[in-house]
Amino acid sequence: MSTRHRSLAAALASVLLAAALSAVVLLRPGAPDLVPAKADANPGNRDVIVHLFQWPWASIANECTTVLGPKGFGAVQVSPPQEHVVLGGQGYPWWQDYQPVSYQLVSRRGDRAAFANMVTTCHNAGVKIYVDAVVNHMAGGASTGTGSAGSTYAHYNYPGIYQNQDFHHCGRNGNDDIAAWGDRWEVQNCELVDLSDLATESSYVRGKLTAYLNDLVSLGVDGFRVDAAKHLPVADLQAILGGVSGSPYVFHEVIEDSAFPPGEYAGIGDVTEFRYGDVVGNAFRDANLSNLNSLAAQMALSSGDAVNFIDNHDTQRNGRARLTYKNGQTHALAAAFSLVYPYGTPQLMSSFTFSNNEAGPPAAGNGTTNQVTCGSGWECEHRKTVVANLVGFHNAVSGTAVANWTSPSASRIAFGRGNVGFAAFNRDGAAWSTTFGTGLPAGVYCDVATGDFTAGVCAGNTVTVNGSGQATVTVAANSALAIHTGALVGTSPSPTGSPSPTPSGTVCTTVAVTFESTTTTTSGQNVFVAGSVTQLGSWNTANAVAMSGTAYPLWRATVNLPAGTSFEYKYIKKDGAGTVTWESIANRSRTVPTGVCAVTWSETWNVPGGTTPSPSASPSPSPTGSTCASIAAAFSVNATTTWGQNVYVVGSIPALGSWNTASAVALSSAAYPVWTATINLPTGTTFAYKYIKKDAAGNVTWESDPNRARTTPTTPCTATYPDTWR
Repeated sequence: MSTRHRSLAAALASVLLAAALSAVVLLRPGAPDLVPAKADANPGNRDVIVHLFQWPWASIANECTTVLGPKGFGAVQVSPPQEHVVLGGQGYPWWQDYQPVSYQLVSRRGDRAAFANMVTTCHNAGVKIYVDAVVNHMAGGASTGTGSAGSTYAHYNYPGIYQNQDFHHCGRNGNDDIAAWGDRWEVQNCELVDLSDLATESSYVRGKLTAYLNDLVSLGVDGFRVDAAKHLPVADLQAILGGVSGSPYVFHEVIEDSAFPPGEYAGIGDVTEFRYGDVVGNAFRDANLSNLNSLAAQMALSSGDAVNFIDNHDTQRNGRARLTYKNGQTHALAAAFSLVYPYGTPQLMSSFTFSNNEAGPPAAGNGTTNQVTCGSGWECEHRKTVVANLVGFHNAVSGTAVANWTSPSASRIAFGRGNVGFAAFNRDGAAWSTTFGTGLPAGVYCDVATGDFTAGVCAGNTVTVNGSGQATVTVAANSALAIHTGALVGTSPSPTGSPSPTPSGTVCTTVAVTFESTTTTTSGQNVFVAGSVTQLGSWNTANAVAMSGTAYPLWRATVNLPAGTSFEYKYIKKDGAGTVTWESIANRSRTVPTGVCAVTWSETWNVPGGTTPSPSASPSPSPTGSTCASIAAAFSVNATTTWGQNVYVVGSIPALGSWNTASAVALSSAAYPVWTATINLPTGTTFAYKYIKKDAAGNVTWESDPNRARTTPTTPCTATYPDTWR
């Protein structure tokens, strides 16, 4: 792809000899970087990125609807969408897409209309789109010809866009190429393997690049991975990104070396953490997991600045990746660990099959990429059960710290995530049978690492946790176990058998009713339950009960309702503009059971588009003179957070964790910056409490003194406690 016709492998070899691991692979796509505002996060803290490398737009749209949305993925990184060179004589290599010809959205993966449809379809499934943005350079010198949209071009001459004066001509090494990888000026002003290097200090060039990114934003693109970011000074990137509309998420590809510490770019976005694949890949490859509990200390970036990955399309081909799809189950377990252990923003790889490092994706004779069929040239490693199902685990345990770490041997580790999840990894050749202290509430859990959990039914193994939080299990050889409170077995619309009774002589006049609705949403939407009784807003959507999307697409809310009450209800969706979407089915009807203190109703959203229901004549009142055994206390606090932080409430009574921050109650950010949680508290009880913030590393920030104090009422059966962080 250069005037000297250097192949990818040859170019890479010369780079590695010159600069070892700090070298940049030919046309290595970089990692974009920009910290997103908390309010921009997908519902339920869905932040997992999957790189659908070289997937065509129509296939990505289908994947969002059928796999990514339902499994809880947050975003897709898509390959560069701009017009690129077409190198049929070289077999249409993968890297041709990283040689821009123009900023028209026509590539071998589809045209502008297909791209726009993909963005809309993925948004409808609750999945964001991050574009791999090539802003450092245009095409190589040997690529003169016609691009994928029909544009003609030559080295340093891209009609209507750039001419000779818009590029760097560094005058070094006889060919303007980078040779001294430790020389900052040369790396940022000479050419990356003969690619025409844009003069990004030029206001004209900056304007063209910003316009390209804004065009993508206008189609709904949510963020960018900045390719080869370290080849641009931070000030240039800051100027380019500063003109982009909205608040896109950005993360930068910066390969660590002494001349370019990756933290330098953390001020303008997140940064790819290449050490992660080294450390975690080595651990799983060598079956030596015990040191992973000190993972953060082994990284170059703090957790809040890092995008972590086991492998990417470059490291798969340049020899750096310790594990790839070719390592099968071992690679899958390493990817699963990246979803379970709290460090950085996880990025998963989805590859096409290759043996030649320069080969392009499965394609027609003219180089147009084939639609994806997993197993037919497309690996789809992100679909493996132990990977895809742990995305939901990752979402469920967001904001919780590691607890109960155990490692009886180098090849085996297990740990909890607060009181929400527990996982174990066994890289031994023999099964691991033991009793774990999980830290979870008693119950029967679905091991989502071995099978799907749907509507209360587990297709995999089940794990029984006793009242002491212990579970006796067997983890098969070279496998994993993962359980969390969002995958409790046995919940169903009409519970069978007898719920756990209260102590003899105790009668619950109210029942803690947990509503569960499996509902997909678009970006900015949240789910509520509205109904005919006052506790559900008396059909007033402004007073509907907000549901938590922590286990997205499962939304959950617990409401105290009088025992024996018959009522009607529906689920609704509300977006940031206040637009309400009702279920289109007839009103749902239930009667709160008597003789129990809690019940769960698990349901699925019906086809949307119905009209506002007619409220029933009147809600069934609580029996005259009845008192509440407990109340539904609605806590809310207006609190802003930094990326990775979540808000909890902790207090002096057991229901609020007895001042133990590990047992604090997580609040939902669905109405950010207002955080909410409804908690069952005993009536007539005086208690103290505070709000805290916890980040992914487990660091706790308390609000200032003094403690807050409340006394719960004996009637009515609800209370509202609105607060502001101090």
